[in-house]
Amino acid sequence: MKRYSEKELKILNQQFKGITPAEIVQWVVSNAARPVVTTNFRPYEAAILHAVSDIDPVMKVIWCDTGYNTPQTYRHAKQVIDQLKLNVKLYTPKETAAYRDALFGGIPDINNPQHEEFTRQVKLEPFLRAMEQQNPDVWFTNLRKGQTSFRNSIDILSYSKDGILKVSPFYHWSDEKLDAYLEENALPNEFKYFDPTKVLENRECGLHA
Repeated sequence: MKRYSEKELKILNQQFKGITPAEIVQWVVSNAARPVVTTNFRPYEAAILHAVSDIDPVMKVIWCDTGYNTPQTYRHAKQVIDQLKLNVKLYTPKETAAYRDALFGGIPDINNPQHEEFTRQVKLEPFLRAMEQQNPDVWFTNLRKGQTSFRNSIDILSYSKDGILKVSPFYHWSDEKLDAYLEENALPNEFKYFDPTKVLENRECGLHA
């Protein structure tokens, strides 16, 4: 995938506001060599997984499982994987939950100095390992405007800190529009989701920011 200048990116983002997520995915995939999509199966993730797999059924789906998902999220993940026949590449922490329970005494509070190391172990290290092994030139995500202050500063197309083109086809979509998309495509949703590294919904864990 070519590297776009800031000016080119701005033009593309303006153009992409007027087309559908499927059209965005189609355009990007046709210009990419090694696209991947990342997911944690949080609410509304089925939308981006459907959009990309509908265009590219064998696209690699990177799932970095912290090991702290709710039973509902794990059941939801299996349902979506089976329904969409996703090509999942699963990455988990190198350390076990028992190890972290012994080391940290459970999940450290966000004000605890140990929370940073906990986040590195359960999310950042598996993610970095996944990206190194898969070596994508395009990274599809379901980031949306209004989720955090950082996410308000990007757009449909942006670059990660490592220079990978990050594509968020549903960036300007509301929950209501996504609800309609899920219903139209007979896709499930799940709201009993827990991220031990963020705790607060409007807080970044460091993966995107």
